[in-house]
Amino acid sequence: MRIALYQCPPLPLDVSGNVHRLAQQASQAAAQGADLLVCPEMFLTGYNIGAAAAFSLAETRDGHSAGQVAAIAQAEGIAILYGYPERASDAQIYNAVQLIDAQGRSVCHYRKTHLYGELDKSMFAVGGDDFPVVELNGWRLGLLICYDLEFPENARRLALAGADLILVPTANMVPYDFIAEVTVRARAFENQCYVAYANYCGSEGDIHYCGLSSIAAPDGSRIAQAARDETLIIGTLDRQLMEDSRAINSYFKDRRPALYAGLSKG
Repeated sequence: MRIALYQCPPLPLDVSGNVHRLAQQASQAAAQGADLLVCPEMFLTGYNIGAAAAFSLAETRDGHSAGQVAAIAQAEGIAILYGYPERASDAQIYNAVQLIDAQGRSVCHYRKTHLYGELDKSMFAVGGDDFPVVELNGWRLGLLICYDLEFPENARRLALAGADLILVPTANMVPYDFIAEVTVRARAFENQCYVAYANYCGSEGDIHYCGLSSIAAPDGSRIAQAARDETLIIGTLDRQLMEDSRAINSYFKDRRPALYAGLSKG
């Protein structure tokens, strides 16, 4: 499976503009043989927009924008993962991502479970205990959002549930380059799966994003890597690489879960 990551500056408060450039990038990615396009966190609205804007721009998971994304996915024959503020049936607003397949069907939805700083906490309710793993093109996928990846338990539970690939839309900013450069690769290696990390670049208000989007392989290598500027990067997942890496890495065989039970106590 070929995966495209769209690294871009935010276009805050412009949902129609973001849908338009999503259509452009989906077309470019599909033309290069990509099966899946991954966009950054809160892509439809921008991330640093404040609670009032997040509330006013929030949509249900089957709302108008979801229909537009589904139409783009179906027209271009490519699956799309995008971030947006979700207006839920409990009247809460969540930082969410949705995966639409190449037939325009919603196949997976996830809400951010670990909110970063006052900005996140002022805009969103915290997601619940729902970490789905779904199949796409013969690969098992799990979803996280930005700060979620920095808690090793999140990636590990997806790997234990059978994920071959963890998709991570993000809005990672300076000075946290370390996460993009080191943590992404570490999560891939320690969980023996691929990790795709799609970040913003440029600025949004007082936030300066670090870019450095990448796809990390189970052996810790990068199969695609962005720098600091707007770009579309594409990498091809190699099942044989994953199987070979799992054959020589014995983390899962050597785990002793009984020793870790106390780690869940706050």
